[in-house]
Amino acid sequence: MPMIRLTVPAGALTKEGRTTVQRDLAAVLLRWEGAPDTAFFRAQAWSYLVELPERAQGTAEDDAPRFLVEVTVPRGALSERRKAGLVQDATKTVLSAAGLSPDDALRVWVLVHEQQDGTWGAGGSVIRYADLVALARQNKEQADA
Repeated sequence: MPMIRLTVPAGALTKEGRTTVQRDLAAVLLRWEGAPDTAFFRAQAWSYLVELPERAQGTAEDDAPRFLVEVTVPRGALSERRKAGLVQDATKTVLSAAGLSPDDALRVWVLVHEQQDGTWGAGGSVIRYADLVALARQNKEQADA
């Protein structure tokens, strides 16, 4: 049950990028989390696009757009290798959606927030990481059948 939020200055994404970036980022997150590619898990990968008003973001140096990707996953869902892959692919996805080159990679920050077990609730119940692993196995078996 991952969640990903992209915060961007208004107008910083291309028209096509604005249309596809949420779904693309959610797919990147699911892939690196190792979740089965099923309708159920795709529906649980929530993706937010937050567009800031003009001049609401800048640096001490310039006003070139910066991009913040915040990922929230259950603790234990991502190994160090998976985090590194997620950061790399999320950065590429955002750069592409903004029509920018790899030279602009430092304009994209990715923060991975790991939610402590027992502190994530959905459907009126606390969801534990072990429950998600079991659910993923069950969904994968059904998809493979």
